[in-house]
Amino acid sequence: MEIINIFSAFGLSASAGLNAYIPLLTIALLAKFTNLIQLREPWNALTDWWIIGILVFLSIIEFFADKVPAVNHVNDVIQTFVRPAAGAVAFAASANIVTDVHPVLALGLGLLISGTVHAAKSGLMRPAVTATTGGAGNVPVSMAEDFVSFVISVLAVVVPVIIAAIIILITAWIIFRWRHHSDNRSHTAA
Repeated sequence: MEIINIFSAFGLSASAGLNAYIPLLTIALLAKFTNLIQLREPWNALTDWWIIGILVFLSIIEFFADKVPAVNHVNDVIQTFVRPAAGAVAFAASANIVTDVHPVLALGLGLLISGTVHAAKSGLMRPAVTATTGGAGNVPVSMAEDFVSFVISVLAVVVPVIIAAIIILITAWIIFRWRHHSDNRSHTAA
């Protein structure tokens, strides 16, 4: 069962790289209303109504801030600190391994995963969308990111093995795109 928890943790922290609050809200609601997630101390604080309310409020703010041109870029700068932190919390809370593995390792893995996804989103994908569509593509892409974040969050809890496959495919795609982008730059400079 530990390996399943790890897949869930990876999926939820990757999801936090797209939207910080969707995976945390997913964890909170599923832990509150189902037996799919059993949170240990101190992570069970996520099921408190005031935390759920704050997560809903922050989700709404991020949803709209990410859809407004120019504001979305400011939001990405702010989220550079928030998304990796949310990924760290999502990883540690969902893995339920905090008592088995050092908490710093669990938090560090979540930080690294969500930080990498956020960097790919805000450093590669969004600037390319903005440049190629004059900003018109940002709203549909943002909505797709929110949808993907939600789907990955739910799948990470309900069918975590699928998350392992998705993470491998996305990582391979990002590496391919990065290498392709680097190769194009070196050919252009020559």
